[in-house]
Amino acid sequence: MGEIIELEAWDSFDFTAYEAAPTTTPHRGGLVIVQEIFGVNAHIRAVADNWAKEGYYCVVPALFDRKQRGTEFAYDSDGVEAGRSLAMSLGFETMLMDVQSACIAASSAGRVGVVGYCLGGSLAWLAATRLERVSAASCYYGRHIVQYASETPNCPVQMHFGESDETIPMSDVEAVRTAVPAEVEIFTYRGGHAFNRDGHAGYEPQSAATARERTLALLRKYVD
Repeated sequence: MGEIIELEAWDSFDFTAYEAAPTTTPHRGGLVIVQEIFGVNAHIRAVADNWAKEGYYCVVPALFDRKQRGTEFAYDSDGVEAGRSLAMSLGFETMLMDVQSACIAASSAGRVGVVGYCLGGSLAWLAATRLERVSAASCYYGRHIVQYASETPNCPVQMHFGESDETIPMSDVEAVRTAVPAEVEIFTYRGGHAFNRDGHAGYEPQSAATARERTLALLRKYVD
């Protein structure tokens, strides 16, 4: 189990983050986990705990704190609508400020990777193209990546998409593949959106395991 810490953005806004300390020796570096639209909920905290078991010092910024602290939404249509609305009212630039603060905090452990899911998948891509202190990024099913695919990453990047994702058609994935540099790794998997979210109807354990191994290989190479 991790704990809640306080971070400060460059605009002096104070917000919370979930911190999961490494549980192995040697420690391997820092990792910023970027939330889905549902908030820093039990699933995302468990994701951070699992990455900490691999030796990474994990920081999960609570991106919705600027509107309301402790916000978590249910996995239903109302939750999706509320989460998307809140994310769009904040905007990517504002959320990236808080991701940057989390990167600074995570850098106390060394080089920093960013792994994002859903909303966080799009932010992980923008972290790779716009932020400092990012040594690698792994982006899971970020539906807004296609809008920013022309941006140039400053570090190695992986992307992971579900082949039956109703929110990210394969035409968008191919558009991203065409737009990004050839060295950006783009993988597709059996399953739809949130294939990595265990306990969810769309969870695909084999796809999740394969994506995790690929992400781990990326982190081992560029963050450790």
